Parts: sequence; structure tokens; C-alpha cells
Amino acid sequence: MVGARQLGDRALSHQEAIESVSRREFLETAATRSAAAALFAGFLGLLRMPKPNIHYEPDSKVRIGFADEFPAGTSRLISAHNIRVVRDQEGLHVVSLVCTHLGCVVQAAEGGFLCPCHGSKFDEAGTVTKGPAPRALPWLAVSRAEDGALIVDLRKEVPPGTKTVV
Repeated sequence: MVGARQLGDRALSHQEAIESVSRREFLETAATRSAAAALFAGFLGLLRMPKPNIHYEPDSKVRIGFADEFPAGTSRLISAHNIRVVRDQEGLHVVSLVCTHLGCVVQAAEGGFLCPCHGSKFDEAGTVTKGPAPRALPWLAVSRAEDGALIVDLRKEVPPGTKTVV
């Protein structure tokens, strides 16, 4: 009989076999299977160990072009990096367009910038003219690559008013 169990010289039906399993036998079987499952899961974890779980972040330094692409008296929004590049007679500077309140991207408005999320206003230099933004838009560090291209470090702030001579 399939699924039957012998008890002495008498064959038990499937239902009788289920009912005849003692609590001790059931717990031993459950403990053995649980231990086997835990060992199997641990082994799978060991197989993943040689491959590190690394998530690379994008580089904080971005090339924005060459100085001659930014004539004196101009400003350019580079939306791919949420920055505004301004060049005047004194030099070049870059202002981040990420609001210092909650990180929304500000939009150009008359006389400066406006945060569409909570209404903060900034002047052309990034100074807060109306809150709730707690501080001005950050000015970012500008440097030159070996080939003369301008490099902006999106994570390195400089004091407002700092300009790169180009």
C-alpha cells in the first residue's frame, strides 16, 4: 500500500498513519528539516560571498566644456547636472540649482530663481530672498582638466563670490 505504515503485523491506512505519528516524532522531523533548510540557506549565502555587493556612485566631477564656450556676460543652464554657469568680466562661477530646503530643482524666474516645491526665491547669485530655504544656493568648485576643459565638482562648495579666472 502506498502511504501505508506497518505497525507490528498490521498495515495502517494513510489516515491512521498520520494519526499514529507521535508528537516527539513530528518535532524531530520538523527540527531536522529546519536545520537542513538553515544549512542550505547559509551555503547559498557563502556562494555569494566572493562577489561583493558594490553600488558605484556617479562621479561628482563633470566636464562642462572649454572656457571659450562661455563668453563674458553670458550664463548657461546645464539641466543635465542642475547647474548654472555664469561668466562675467571677473571670471566664471557655477551655482547649483538644487534648493537647500528639500532638494527640489529651482527654475529660472524674473530676477533669479523660484523653487516650485515650496516657494523659496533666490536672486541671480543664489541668495535667499524668500524662505523657507535655510541658506543660499551653493556655489560649486570649478577647475581645469589637463586638456583645458572646465571641470565642476558637484559635491565641493566654495564661498559665494568665488570666481575662476578663465
